[in-house]
Amino acid sequence: MTGRTVRALHAAHRDDIADLTTRRPLPGPRVEQVDPFLFLNHHGPQTYGPNNSGLPFGPHPHRGFETVTFILEGSLSHMDTGGHESVIEAGGVQWMTAGKGLVHAELSPDDFKREGGPLEILQLWVNLPPALKMTEPRYTGLQRDEIPALDLGGGASAQLISGELKGETGPIPSLTGVMMSVVHLEAGASVALPAPAARNVFLYAVRGTVSVGGQAVAPYTLAEMNADGDEVRIEADSDAVFLFGHADPIGEPVVAHGPFVMNTQDEIRQAFADYRAGLFEREPVSV
Repeated sequence: MTGRTVRALHAAHRDDIADLTTRRPLPGPRVEQVDPFLFLNHHGPQTYGPNNSGLPFGPHPHRGFETVTFILEGSLSHMDTGGHESVIEAGGVQWMTAGKGLVHAELSPDDFKREGGPLEILQLWVNLPPALKMTEPRYTGLQRDEIPALDLGGGASAQLISGELKGETGPIPSLTGVMMSVVHLEAGASVALPAPAARNVFLYAVRGTVSVGGQAVAPYTLAEMNADGDEVRIEADSDAVFLFGHADPIGEPVVAHGPFVMNTQDEIRQAFADYRAGLFEREPVSV
């Protein structure tokens, strides 16, 4: 096996939303996407006091891609016009395929707004190829105990969300074969994670300092990897958490405007027209 090297490091930039601490490594000044991974918002870590207003993400539309939301601390209430509704607690994950169009809301549950507490949430946008952009919407919400926790040995472990790792298969069947996980390393631990040839790697350091392919990666940093090996070797200088995944690149034009990601400007205009016409509203979102 050959370890991949780091092409570039992309530190997240601050872009707070009201009182919500927000960092964004993707897209950034030197990287537009890691095809098919389009966008990552890292909210928190922070602590909310009692009687807070919670998350600010009221009803809004999406078309043409998927959202993967990692609830590291706190909780998240999800409602959408496909009739899906859930409250996911710390350690859980949401995977929503917007496809041809959904309106959804991502808010804090009433008990969190009443009592407060720690909050840290990451949301990743994953592109869909042209043939799947208008697929039927779907949603899966998983609590921590519904996600396989794999012991990778030597102080390394992973929550496997989709795809395969160490002979196990994640509970969410990705439409495009995305492998996605949350990896935990104890201080001094190391791990070699498979990264099949011709697939693009997504690696974002959430907590702790790690060494990736021999290069130090600080927290809140996206490591863009070269396609020069078939595994990624990571060592932890301190207790660390990072997102790790890989996927086949789509290799098609990306035209994004606000909440829609399509392949042409005409498709973006059609998305806005369909939204204004109420075509995303199969069931109301109650907030």
